Amino acid sequence: MADRRLQVFHTVARLLSFTKAADALHMTQPAVTFQVRQLEAYFNTRLFDRTHNSITLTEVGERVYESATTIFEQYALMEKTVTEMTGDINGVLMIGASTTIAEYLLPVLLGDFKIKYPDVHIRLKVSNTEGIVSMVENNVIDLGVVEAPVSNKSLVVNLCRMDQLVALVPWGHPLAQRKDVSVKKLVTYPYISREEGSGTRDVITEYFNQAGLSFDDLNVVMELGSIEAIKGAVASGMGVSILSRAAIQKDLQLGMLKEIELNPPLERPFSFVYQNQKFRLQAIEELLKFLHNYCDTVTDDQS
Repeated sequence: MADRRLQVFHTVARLLSFTKAADALHMTQPAVTFQVRQLEAYFNTRLFDRTHNSITLTEVGERVYESATTIFEQYALMEKTVTEMTGDINGVLMIGASTTIAEYLLPVLLGDFKIKYPDVHIRLKVSNTEGIVSMVENNVIDLGVVEAPVSNKSLVVNLCRMDQLVALVPWGHPLAQRKDVSVKKLVTYPYISREEGSGTRDVITEYFNQAGLSFDDLNVVMELGSIEAIKGAVASGMGVSILSRAAIQKDLQLGMLKEIELNPPLERPFSFVYQNQKFRLQAIEELLKFLHNYCDTVTDDQS
């Protein structure tokens, strides 16, 4: 319902980037530029000062941005009020999740949510934890689900559950018959690591540090950005690794890999991350309730 030109301008002004705005709005950059120029023509003044590498708001642009923010807050409040009165939950939700969660936990959950709310359309972006937090900060996504601690104090971070990480070796490996293994023993073998920026890697690196090891001390033979690639490399005997237990259940059932508990145990949080906005779409409120109910169920089952 709101003026499309104003929506596009507001996104560009918030991100101070035509490229990021185009990605957030699922538009081409020329289309974003066209919409902003149309609004500037309407007001007969520039809203942005453009340089070769950056853009800034003009004084008029600042005022338009402030007014647009108020307009969209009121629009969200209106939509929330109408939805609560009619019970009609719909809209488009932008969700971001780090790899383990997106590939092994969210598909079933989002499928169940879609059955309950068929008029809600969900778009899922997959990135590492660092990328997901950045997208939440820039309002590119409505909700992030991440697998590592979040340091940004301006974001709301709600713990869902704790995830256990385990050592992963191929059958026939010298460690395969052990029930548990220390990290110092594990990393005497060739090690396969996640890529830099991965939430899994950050948590494991901290675990190494607590054991008196640095990442440079490891015999890293590969750094891979895919969990499936890591599992394949381990199964082929190229090295050992550490992964979430949630990501290897099918492989264990098929007898392709052997898990060994770490001693001491290693856990990391699965958390929801979002902006502390005064008004949110009712659809995102319902999704948060749905996800929290799942987390409570899992926690009860584990206790």
